[in-house]
Amino acid sequence: MSFQRELKPSIYSVGAVDWDRRLFDELIPLPDGTSYNAYLVKGSEKTALIDTVDPTMTEVLVRNLEEQELGTGELGTGGINYVVANHAEQDHSGSLPQVLDIYPNAKVVCTPKCKDLLTDLLLIPGEKFITVADGETLSLGDKTLEFIHAPWVHWPETMLTYLREDRVLFTCDFLGSHLATSDLFVPDEATATATVYEAAKRYYAEIMMPFRTTIRKNLQKINALAIEIIAPSHGPAYNNPNFILNAYRDWASDEVKNEVVIPFISMHGSTKKMVNYFTEALIERGVTVKQFNLSEPDIGKLAMALVDAATVVIGSPTVLVGPHPKVVYAACLANALRPKLRFASVVGSYGWGGRMVEQVTGLLPNLKVELLEPVVVKGVPGEEAFNALDRLAEEIVSKHKEILKGE
Repeated sequence: MSFQRELKPSIYSVGAVDWDRRLFDELIPLPDGTSYNAYLVKGSEKTALIDTVDPTMTEVLVRNLEEQELGTGELGTGGINYVVANHAEQDHSGSLPQVLDIYPNAKVVCTPKCKDLLTDLLLIPGEKFITVADGETLSLGDKTLEFIHAPWVHWPETMLTYLREDRVLFTCDFLGSHLATSDLFVPDEATATATVYEAAKRYYAEIMMPFRTTIRKNLQKINALAIEIIAPSHGPAYNNPNFILNAYRDWASDEVKNEVVIPFISMHGSTKKMVNYFTEALIERGVTVKQFNLSEPDIGKLAMALVDAATVVIGSPTVLVGPHPKVVYAACLANALRPKLRFASVVGSYGWGGRMVEQVTGLLPNLKVELLEPVVVKGVPGEEAFNALDRLAEEIVSKHKEILKGE
């Protein structure tokens, strides 16, 4: 089947859609699959491949390149002159050895740090590389590639590639979304756009959120560029760049919303009674609540909820002397993702004693939060516990009003 999907004249999408993948890094759920986007840029004198694909999809990439009539890469037969490696992670670099076998004269263009990683991960010999400095350019004849170092989005070696004449920014993982779709660009229809927005937010929450300070700096770095298309390496491309740029500016900002996230689990019903009462108390006071039962968690949805929330309240029973293991997992996840939360607390119950609260809060050292007075009861909650939950709800409302007024 011919694969002639042009972003612009002489710029082609040649990657692969992975409709069936449901787990990434053996950790991240992929409810909508994903894609590994690679792009071919044909200049008047040279041709560049921007990134490759996951090793499981190498055959698709090779077939797409063959259909572009690129020859074998031997001298005098055309082929690919450069493979730009924006990022060393294997879902984008994993097919690089096979591409270099087919096009032996191609050089790998990347940052010095990326060269080190690709040498370690894929055993690519040093003579295959051209390393580029931040802001350096490479001419393809009538097209110019400009390389923009963007470390810690989300690995230390990451860069972006800007095609000056066509105003296309190839961002690899940055600004992407785990979404398997036949659409080359984000559709304009409201429903489709909302689907992409959610996929992009999930992707940001799970992968990019720990680096939001760096992301803000890199958003400022590309502000001066005239961009008509953003072409990431996961999900559809954006021919309305402000759609994703404005979303990232919002997500990566320090502004929070009047929202409380409550991840919890309950073994014998006591903690669940407390969480349900507390949820209603917050809603009655005008607070948006996002509740997650950790018995069957979707960590992607929990991560998304943490993007905007001002407060997290963790609900747990006491197992032996500490929190439930699934609460430990959720707390460690929140700590790793480093959301912009302002407040945190704990509610729950115990049978005879323990150190559940201390252990839960001890799992959150990365969060710059104010810890609010926890509500922990022995056995089944009664009137005293519910009154304490009302006081906690009132305190959260007061705290939210104070910070939201300032923003």
